Amino acid sequence: MILTYIENWEGKFKKLSYELVSYSYELAKKLNTKVIALSIGNVNNDELTLLAKYGAHKIITVKNQQLNILDNKLFAEVITNVAQKNEATCIILANNTTGKAIAPRLSVKLQAGLVAGVESIPTNTQPFTIRKKVYTGKAYNNVIVKTPKKILTLFQNSFGLVENPQEANIENLDISTAESEIKLIEVNKVTGKILLQDAEIVVSAGRGLKAPENWGIVEDLAKILNAATACSRPVSDEGWRPHSEHVGQTGKIIAPNLYFALGISGAIQHLGGVSSSKCIVAVNTDKDAPIFEAADYGIIGDVRKVIPELIVAIKQTKK
Repeated sequence: MILTYIENWEGKFKKLSYELVSYSYELAKKLNTKVIALSIGNVNNDELTLLAKYGAHKIITVKNQQLNILDNKLFAEVITNVAQKNEATCIILANNTTGKAIAPRLSVKLQAGLVAGVESIPTNTQPFTIRKKVYTGKAYNNVIVKTPKKILTLFQNSFGLVENPQEANIENLDISTAESEIKLIEVNKVTGKILLQDAEIVVSAGRGLKAPENWGIVEDLAKILNAATACSRPVSDEGWRPHSEHVGQTGKIIAPNLYFALGISGAIQHLGGVSSSKCIVAVNTDKDAPIFEAADYGIIGDVRKVIPELIVAIKQTKK
């Protein structure tokens, strides 16, 4: 059995949730088994039923007061409990902040081999072999997992959505947990912006903008493309942009369909966080900048002049 942990955001699922189920269904076919989707928290049945559209054969929901706050320790205990009761041999999570915090705990509790950041279905099941990127996306490695139980974390936007409608039952489980040690004092939510983890298009810029007051053109381009904004580490370190927008190996790792690298040289640490993007467009004055090696399209020029021209061209195509 494959157990897939599905996150919810204030009782709602996002594209990432359905992508995890789509991936799990395809893996289940290869392993000749079925998919159980596990939801933790308050999600209504109408929302839960949507998981069956993408291949969940069974949906388990766990609700209790202690699980209203995301506590990785408690969530790992719940997932372990459900995995053991359903004899799950493979557990799938998202390769995001939550998944990367929970997966190692599960690996220890279940004595399961862990492969983080996968993008595709295993190439072989005997032995269980899965191909993944290494060296910040510059190479691939075939990872063999020898343990009876396996844990995989899936890169967002790497597999896509595939509808495989099932007649799934919803099972409500009452699992008691200890009281969370996390005390929620204040909640600050980002509003009016597209979040990086949800964005199909990301407009990112670096020190090529020269000064924070030039950032307006980046936001204008993002607005017309309905995109999220991001930045390189030096930009966030200098306080031009918030750290929440920093993408790269030491920031957020993303995989949008379209990534604009504007005035970013393309250091290996930055490329490590964006190399899974479907298409990369780079603009830089340095024709030898490393970003051009990773880019699908490149423009040699000053971003402060190129961006306004891009905006004009995009507006013309929308007329």
